[in-house]
Parts: sequence; structure tokens; C-alpha cells
Amino acid sequence: MNLTQAFKIAIKSIAAKKARSALTMLGVIIGLAAVIILVSYAEGQNQQMRAYYESLGNNVINIQASSWDSKGISDKLYDYCLELDEYMLGVTPVVQMYNQTVIKYGAKTLDNYNTSWEESPQVVMGNQAFSLCNNFTLAKGRDISYLDVENYNQVCVLGSKMAQSLFNYVDPVGKSITINGVPFEVIGVYQEKDPNNMTGMDRYIVLPYTMNRVLNSSTQMDTFVGKAKDASSTTKAITMLKGFLQGAIPEGTGYYDVRTPNQWQEEGNEQIKMQQRFLGGIAAISLAVGGIGIMNIMLVTVTERTREIGIRKAIGAERKSIIAQFLIEACMICGIGGLFGIAVGYIGTLIVGKASFDLILLPSPGITVGAFLISVALGIGFGLYPAIKASGLQPVDALRAE
Repeated sequence: MNLTQAFKIAIKSIAAKKARSALTMLGVIIGLAAVIILVSYAEGQNQQMRAYYESLGNNVINIQASSWDSKGISDKLYDYCLELDEYMLGVTPVVQMYNQTVIKYGAKTLDNYNTSWEESPQVVMGNQAFSLCNNFTLAKGRDISYLDVENYNQVCVLGSKMAQSLFNYVDPVGKSITINGVPFEVIGVYQEKDPNNMTGMDRYIVLPYTMNRVLNSSTQMDTFVGKAKDASSTTKAITMLKGFLQGAIPEGTGYYDVRTPNQWQEEGNEQIKMQQRFLGGIAAISLAVGGIGIMNIMLVTVTERTREIGIRKAIGAERKSIIAQFLIEACMICGIGGLFGIAVGYIGTLIVGKASFDLILLPSPGITVGAFLISVALGIGFGLYPAIKASGLQPVDALRAE
């Protein structure tokens, strides 16, 4: 018997027991769909995390530094970063207002304690290098300048979502808003950089950091963001900044930490890989259950076709042809189930991507091909024992079977 005949016999056998074949395939369909959806979900998380770190920009250095004389550290750190002009493009303090913040423009009021997450304002203070270090691009107007910082100018630059929430289609540049009753002139608007609103950076209202004394009644600054020229400069600058801060903040008088978001991204990638393996393992259990169902049905098929096997062996059929016939049948059941499982997986991935990440998420070609190969491998793995059992039947015993 050639392979063409074996395929024809397998198709007839599957078609003869449509309901049983469909129920057998169901385990494979569910298992493969679960693998595709769960692995694609983890990949969606990975995409979202990559987009987040890309929005922060490349070669960014985050610095935490505090001592009893925080202003002194701020000035020393700023001056030292200027000395690192071979490696650094700029550095800015980053001061956030965490207390209640009420923003008003005309009849429009935004209160970070009583506004939805999508519109909640975030007041952040920095210097003239803030947009450079945080990867912001101006859409209109101008940015904060050195003189704005030095002269305590009451000016601000709005993130794109904040400009839309407060002004809708009106040009904000030149208009005045109040922050906790203090008036500020809008001098610019940043381009959108965080469409998924993961970080809320488009909801920033950026002020000169010297306004910290007015709005927060404080001059304390312990968070800074620097921008290096390239990847190699980032590594060198981090090493030198750590050495400087170690000398500037003696042990027991404060703390410091210098790192790049790339380190967090690497740690996040490792966590996502672990999650992918974990989710894949859970889905593999479903596949194993489906494979056991395949083995069970193939054993039933062998029992039902014992006389057929006996006749074929009696007229000279070799063991390998019997094994091939039943393996082909098992692989066809799994292969057809695999195709349906891939289709269900695609539909499920689209739904999960839209619901969880608001993305059009599709399984990668590698996952799709791998899923189909897994389904065929299931047919071979779980169909092998029934096939070997069928090929081992003695013709005399098989012909006696009812």
C-alpha cells in the first residue's frame, strides 16, 4: 500500500465517524488555541513595554541623589554633568507634585484627586534640558529656557493630552492657566508621545523647577534625569556619576542610585520570558490532554478494525505499512484540529489584544508554524503506540475477532 492509498483510507475513516473525529479534534483545537493566545498575550505585554521604554528615549540616565543639603547636591550634580560634556548632553531635576493639584482655564477645572485617570493632570518641574532628557518634542510654541528658571518665570509647557483636555481645539500658546490659584502662561505644547497613556507623560504640565518653592513650599530635589550622547557614553557616564556621588554623599548622610531604563527593560524582558514559559506550560497541559484523547480514539479504531488488519496481514502487508496507515490517520486528525486551533487562536488573539492592550495583535509566523508542527507531532507521539499495537496483531487472532 502506497502513501496515497493510506491517505485515502485515513480520510474515509475520519469521515465515517464525523462526530467522534470532531470531538477528538476538540482537545487539540482548545490546546493549540490556548498556546497561541497565551504566548501572544505575553508578546503583547512585551510590545507595550518596549513602546514605553522607547517613549522614554535612548541613552537616558535616571539619578536619585539626596543628602542633608539637597540643594547643594543638586547644584554640584548639575555642575559635574556639565563637566561631562564629552559624554552627557544635559541633565534636569524632576520634581513632581503629589499633593492635590487643581488646574483651571476659564470654566474648565481639572483636579488630580477628582478627575479620571485619562485627564488627571501631573505637574512636573525641570530645567531647560527637561524635554531633551525625557524625549519630548515641541509641537508649537517654545520650551522652558535657562532664563525662565533663573528668573522664576511663571510659565509652563503642556503635554498633548493636557492641552486637549483644557483647550480642546483652541491654541493654548499665550493663554493663562492657574495651578492651585497661581497663574502660569502657556508657552508651548509637546507632541504626543504616549498614545496608550501608560505613563501619563502626555498629561504633564512642565514648569521651571524654581517654582517648587512656590507650589510645594520646598526646595528639596532628589530625582534627576540625564541624557548621554550614545550607548557607550551612557555606560561611562553612569560609572563616573556613581563615583562622583559616592564622594559627594558620604555614607550615612544620604543615598544615591544611578541607572538607565535599559536595565529595567532587560529585567522586564526576563520576567516576560518567564511568563511566556509559564503560560506555555499551562497551555501544554491542554495539549497533553488532547493527545491522550487522540491515543484513546486510535486504540478504539484499532479494536474496531481488527479484522481488516488481519486480512491485510494475511495477504502480505508489512508491519511498517500498518504503522504508517494508523500514524497518517492520527496525524490527519491532529493536523486538521491544528488548523482549526490556529484559526481560533488568531481570533482569540485579536480579541485579547484589543481588550487588553488596545492593539491589533496577531500571533507571529513562528508561533503559527510551531503550533501546526506541534499538532502533527502530537499525532505521531500519541498515535505511535496504537499503530505499533495494530501492526503487532497476529493474522489468525485478528481474523477471529468479531
